[in-house]
Amino acid sequence: MKLIRSLEQLAAKTAKAAWPAVKYYNEKFERPSVQPGWAPAPLLKRRERTFPPLGWPRTTDSLCPRCVKEVRTAIFDGTRSFSELIDGKPGEIKAEILEEDGKIVMKKTCDKHGTFTDVMAIDPQWLQRIERLYPGRDFKAPPTPLREHGSSSIQYGRGSVLTVDLTNRCNMMCDPCFMDANQVGFVHELGWEEVQKILDDSMSIKPRRQMSVQFSGGEPTLSPHFLDAIRYARKIGYFAVQCATNGLRFAEEPGFASKAKEAGLRMAYLQFDGIGNEANSHRKIGNLFDVKVRAIEELAAAGIDVILVVTVINGVNNDQVGKILNFAIENPDKITVVSFQPVSFTGRDEDIDDETRMRQRYTLSHLAHDVKAQTGITEPMRDWFPLSALGPFSDLVDQLMGDRADWGSMKCGCHPNCGIGTILMVNKRTRQVVPLTQFLDMEGLLEDIGTITDGAQPKALTVAQLTLALAKNYRPDQAPPGYALSDLLKQLLSQTGARGNRIGEYETDANEFEWRVLFVAGMWFQDLFNYDFRRTEMCIIPYGTQMGEISFCAYNTGVGWRNVIEKMLQNASVAEWYKKYGRHKIYAKGQDFPIHPFSNPITSRLEGQPLRLRVIG
Repeated sequence: MKLIRSLEQLAAKTAKAAWPAVKYYNEKFERPSVQPGWAPAPLLKRRERTFPPLGWPRTTDSLCPRCVKEVRTAIFDGTRSFSELIDGKPGEIKAEILEEDGKIVMKKTCDKHGTFTDVMAIDPQWLQRIERLYPGRDFKAPPTPLREHGSSSIQYGRGSVLTVDLTNRCNMMCDPCFMDANQVGFVHELGWEEVQKILDDSMSIKPRRQMSVQFSGGEPTLSPHFLDAIRYARKIGYFAVQCATNGLRFAEEPGFASKAKEAGLRMAYLQFDGIGNEANSHRKIGNLFDVKVRAIEELAAAGIDVILVVTVINGVNNDQVGKILNFAIENPDKITVVSFQPVSFTGRDEDIDDETRMRQRYTLSHLAHDVKAQTGITEPMRDWFPLSALGPFSDLVDQLMGDRADWGSMKCGCHPNCGIGTILMVNKRTRQVVPLTQFLDMEGLLEDIGTITDGAQPKALTVAQLTLALAKNYRPDQAPPGYALSDLLKQLLSQTGARGNRIGEYETDANEFEWRVLFVAGMWFQDLFNYDFRRTEMCIIPYGTQMGEISFCAYNTGVGWRNVIEKMLQNASVAEWYKKYGRHKIYAKGQDFPIHPFSNPITSRLEGQPLRLRVIG
């Protein structure tokens, strides 16, 4: 390995010396961008990208939390028309984003309901860096009837996760719950033809994009169409299919995870709020942590990647951030991503009082500092990037695939205030952890990839320039033991989907690598108190609904598209549904969930030791 490190040092020095020539060549002999069939225009160069207003102070468009609820009520009782959501601007007011008392805040005033203030970040310098690293918007989306939702319409980009709620029924009674499952008095559940139509419609959107299709709810495994929906998504061409689940059915039913894998499920987006049953008590099942571990075992044994999804509430479970991350590090063979989601006060929590809201508010800047404080692993000002900073990698994949590609690559082009991420390299054998940015100058690499994609050179030259850029920004003396520059190149191509001749060809190659990528994300969904239409119009997580593709935040909060659509298109009242189909089991009030003996043992680890769970019949 000493010889390899010496050669890598030489390669890094050579690449730094050669890079000015690469820049000069790409500027002097820049080629026009190709226009693949999936794209509405030639691939964008950096100078052609647009940007939303960033920095502060700035003014944006927002909503009055009180006016919006009055409008919804008026639509439901028939005194106002549903068309106002499209043709009007109900509840819209201006908002100011500014620095105040060492924090970034949003302030807005409604003539009728007064002033509302909320915190956007507790560290202005940190947020300033995150916004500086935003690489610019994706394509302006061509008009389509599937995205006609007034001010809430998605206007930019291709999206990265298409969410489809199969049912609003659930087998839990969580608090928080952004959709208020089991409490709205009616059932809204997609029929099979509706599921097919939503997925078919998604294929007609330009840019035609490769996305992760996520079946959600409620609890999607309660839908009779769950497995068939997975199969159909794979059949029409989506290679990344996942479900957002509480995991109860996977922990309860032997073989169900294998059935889901056979249908084509690649990832389970697993609700996971803490380590130990006490840390999950706000979810109202007494042994919920044990249930989660059993579900993780079943999913991993079936070959389904587990993504831990953590709703973080200040003063409730923010002390669990480090413990959850350490749990993921201990189990790299099962867990590929940890997605922390600062609480959004919507659904069941939309009527929260101001004092509780300010006390429980948790931001992405809280997360970056808590990871450092609770694990000591990362540096807030070095290791965190906006999710949209991954965009240059997607641009590179699009260029490498060229005009022969049927799909655009998956691209996280969201507003920099929406999401952040960092990458940890975890040794599957030793559990050693190294932040990627410790041995790779990520900011420098992103800049250099922009130079490569702007040049639009032939594929062989593009790959050569990428190899040179990696060598230039690689720090061999800081790299993990046994990890070479060649491993980094292969893993980069794998993670971006560029390995092979088509996007996703090597979707199951993680076992080839001793060091596994653990992606740690923060995704902050909006609520009525911090709503910003500049974020909504750039949404990368559209909901596929019976009324088209709607921004995640516009659907779950905003003017209330979920409330309106589900109520207008409900299948039946809860009483009518139960009378026809029977009552499904709901676990709540702190009762234990039955965990029966399974044939495969628990192999998940906590603090270096195998976990032991109670068996509850």
